[in-house]
Amino acid sequence: MKVLVVDDETPARIRLKSLLAGIPGCEVVGEAANGRDALRLWETAQPDVLLLDIRMPVMDGLETARHLAGLDNPPAIVFTTAYDEFAVEAFNTRAIAYLLKPVRQAQLATALANAGRLNRVQLSQLSEQTEHEARHHICARVRDKLHVVPVDTIQCFIADQKYVTVCHSQGELLIDEALKDLEKEFSKLFIRVHRNALVAMSQVRSLEKSEDGHFHVYLHGRTEPVEVSRRMVADVRAHLRNAR
Repeated sequence: MKVLVVDDETPARIRLKSLLAGIPGCEVVGEAANGRDALRLWETAQPDVLLLDIRMPVMDGLETARHLAGLDNPPAIVFTTAYDEFAVEAFNTRAIAYLLKPVRQAQLATALANAGRLNRVQLSQLSEQTEHEARHHICARVRDKLHVVPVDTIQCFIADQKYVTVCHSQGELLIDEALKDLEKEFSKLFIRVHRNALVAMSQVRSLEKSEDGHFHVYLHGRTEPVEVSRRMVADVRAHLRNAR
């Protein structure tokens, strides 16, 4: 069993690796201090299971698990947590493997033996239980690589049939997510300007009307404008006024 250890605390990673060394059939194939680095390591290490801390900077364990669950062949997940007994009970009722810190070797061996892949329903319920915030990154697999894009670099989401194009400061990325779900998740950061477009409120530079009577928003760092439907012009104008 190939194991990837993910924890932002160095002593915790050292302890977990030491415990794993005493469990037959386990091989540590890498370690990471946050979820974003873990996703990058996943490409090369191809672990069977992740020991995944929940509270981490950059990208926490729940967000990391959500990204991994979207893969064609996701690894199993064992969360490590310092949550109180009530939160642990929530994990347990959803049949999600967890280890309460400080981790013991016997518990670790049992958790690895019972580790399973998380489904979307479990992740959704767990996120609600732990008051999980919106993702800080968008992740998609392109060919054999995972691309991780920080949300604060995204200028807009443009829907086209079943896919959504993520336009960000370094390029574009196609994701298989519904625009309405993105709108709900990122309602504090993005505004709907068209039935097929969300734009980052912080990126809106101006609202302009073209000679043919259509409205468009211009975004910082993006030359191509995004069309605004007539019924949403008032909302965009209100945003621009409030932002001043």
